[in-house]
Amino acid sequence: MKKRRQSAAFSLLELMIALGVAAIIATFAIPAYRAHVAKAHRLDAAAAVVRAVQFVETARLAQTAESAAVSLSGGLEQTPSNGTPVYRLAVLPESPTNGGYAVEAAPVVPGAMQDDACGTFVMEATGLRWNRASGATVPLDAAQSAACWGGKN
Repeated sequence: MKKRRQSAAFSLLELMIALGVAAIIATFAIPAYRAHVAKAHRLDAAAAVVRAVQFVETARLAQTAESAAVSLSGGLEQTPSNGTPVYRLAVLPESPTNGGYAVEAAPVVPGAMQDDACGTFVMEATGLRWNRASGATVPLDAAQSAACWGGKN
């Protein structure tokens, strides 16, 4: 009598169990990953606004004419500074309340952060930091803005 050789393959049941476990892990991992990426984009935008404000302050100190406008360049006009932009930065003109200028980081439309709750990041020359919903002019409440700038959102 010949001995039967045992196969070293997976059975269909073992394969289905492995796929089920992978699906359960993906159910929790994918939303957590997306939330982490959104938080990283928000923190990158906040840091880019601070860098742009430092650039504007330095440029304004070096200017001889008071009325000359400062524009962002050298990778400061978008975040991330290389690759596909997620936020675009701009220097806003003087208003009665902003102390001379403001820098904003607005989400790129269409883009990954266009519908984000934090919307546009704004920092004024006075040091005031706030957010507003994309396309709106009214700021978010102070607690929500603080959470956006602190990476807690």
